[in-house]
Amino acid sequence: MLLLNGSVFMPSVLTLIGIPGLQSVQCWIGIPFCVMYVIAVIGNSLILGIIRYERSLHKPMYIFLAMLGATDIALSTCILPKMLGIFWFHLPEISFAACLLQMWLIHSFQAIESGILLAMALDRYVAICDPLRHTTIFSQQLLTHIGIGVTLRAAILIGPSIMLIKCRLKLYQTTVISHSYCEHMAVVKLAIEDVRINKIYGLFVAFSILGFDIIFITLSYIQIFLTVFQLPQKEARFKAFNTCIAHICVFLQFYLLAFFSFFTHRFGSHIPPYVHILLSNLYLLVPPFLNPIVYGVKTKQIRDHVLKMFFSKEHLDH
Repeated sequence: MLLLNGSVFMPSVLTLIGIPGLQSVQCWIGIPFCVMYVIAVIGNSLILGIIRYERSLHKPMYIFLAMLGATDIALSTCILPKMLGIFWFHLPEISFAACLLQMWLIHSFQAIESGILLAMALDRYVAICDPLRHTTIFSQQLLTHIGIGVTLRAAILIGPSIMLIKCRLKLYQTTVISHSYCEHMAVVKLAIEDVRINKIYGLFVAFSILGFDIIFITLSYIQIFLTVFQLPQKEARFKAFNTCIAHICVFLQFYLLAFFSFFTHRFGSHIPPYVHILLSNLYLLVPPFLNPIVYGVKTKQIRDHVLKMFFSKEHLDH
């Protein structure tokens, strides 16, 4: 690491300060974050286990749910251990290479989650609007291709944003990141050089992934609602709509938090920094925490297997 006129050339270590303005209470903020993380890991692992061992749940809807659960565990694990290290053990340093890796993993898993939500919407669309062809369309081969496709899309689109930082940005005004994890814009803003290309590419990735997915999810649900409301029986309408409720809840909380965090970070200059950082943290922690709860409550098959598992254990204990 070389110092040039107060700037830093190619820093080897960066410092994450946590939540700017709330450092004195970070140890307390870490407690609900840790609870959310533990519930997220246990809840998603439970859903993964049930889907893995219950053959009747080896259907597209539940396989996508398993993909979502695995992504949620990975996403929250990318940020929370390091974040708690900052909050509780005063370990703010992170190597530059580890910071870029964390950034790539976080943004990749966000993109994968968005892709899985799109796949789930298309699955519901075919199941309700063209039920006779659902099994034919959503074959095991297609599910594998979707899994590989959303993962490759994320890795390939996020990769250049990391390379643009590594190859273009050499001089940094500071090595202190005003954030609790390595977020793309938080790192880019440290550089002295022209960062317009980095910002433009970041926006391109956000809109080409989140924008694309939201448009197609919305179109799928418009078509689903039109089909559902044309069904003659009230019971059939309710049953069809009920299969979509959990996904709608998950979809809304993921994208509303995403856009709220995204726009406050870029255009909310008058909003205190700790609000930005708290929103960014919640955006990554709330969906993994809420998803298994939403699906556990709203999906009868998952709920029944969870109850059977716990109550059969109690019965055996007695």
